[in-house]
Amino acid sequence: MLQVSRHIVIPDHEIEMHPVRAQGAGGQNVNKVASAIHLRFDIPASSLPEEYKQRLLARNDQRITKEGVVVIKSQSYRTQDKNREDALERLRNLLASVTHQHKKRIPTRPSRAAKKRRVESKVRKGERKALRRKLDY
Repeated sequence: MLQVSRHIVIPDHEIEMHPVRAQGAGGQNVNKVASAIHLRFDIPASSLPEEYKQRLLARNDQRITKEGVVVIKSQSYRTQDKNREDALERLRNLLASVTHQHKKRIPTRPSRAAKKRRVESKVRKGERKALRRKLDY
């Protein structure tokens, strides 16, 4: 079971993991060991609350297919167990990112006193610059 937050738990049967051969330079075991992990998580068929499903599907994330399946490939580590943990952690971070509702920013306006201070400082700077000019005789 994958614990995403205090309230959200993903059962193991909803997460598919398949070992595959990792890309890149290998060594003696390059053609023998499948150390990379392909993780697949079907969003529409999951037990997530509908609100979170909609937020996930609305994200512009290259890991989410058009069918709503999250595909994560982990091949950073040499062992399959570490790659499995890494893939699960990345899925947890993705799911946790939609659980937080961001507040809509309310634009503020400057106060009347702030506007007055701004204009007065502009006037003072203009007067100071006027004193730098040559005098006409």
